[in-house]
Amino acid sequence: MKRCVTVYCGASDGLNPAFVEAAWTVGRLLAEAGVEVITGAGATGMMRAVADGAMHAGGTVHGIIPRFMVERGWDYKALTKITVTETIHARKELMAQLSCAAIALPGGVGTWEELMEIITWKQLGLYAGNVAVLNLESYYEPVASLINNGYENGFIKSDVVNAVTFANTPEEVVKAALKLK
Repeated sequence: MKRCVTVYCGASDGLNPAFVEAAWTVGRLLAEAGVEVITGAGATGMMRAVADGAMHAGGTVHGIIPRFMVERGWDYKALTKITVTETIHARKELMAQLSCAAIALPGGVGTWEELMEIITWKQLGLYAGNVAVLNLESYYEPVASLINNGYENGFIKSDVVNAVTFANTPEEVVKAALKLK
């Protein structure tokens, strides 16, 4: 069975070019490791950068996108494979089902929501994969603080805290997702 990693990230480039460069590098590194990349199939921003990095390295990219986004022309048609779902909820479920790990890159509200949902699913035993977060330039420090605050106040158990790895470089986040040394 081929290893697949879901990458959650923004459909925007954001304001820091280092984020887009890191997204491209994550895609390339996953492809070089023989891992199929699963994305939200967006044609712009960080999602496109991840896909382009993977495909540039000869990898495959499986985009999963809800029908309403395809109807708006938001899908990246150059991907290796595209699966269209009826709802965004079905999209997120399929992305999780197909993956052995999840990586969160910088992104906005949708990315944050996907990250929190996969952490929740991990806590509930609904997701067995590794969860790794690219904390490039301290982007996800507020999330790390929030998780630690939840733990310190008795709302989050230590196994959840330990289930999420925060990494500072594309190389570290890929290693954490794939549990490489």
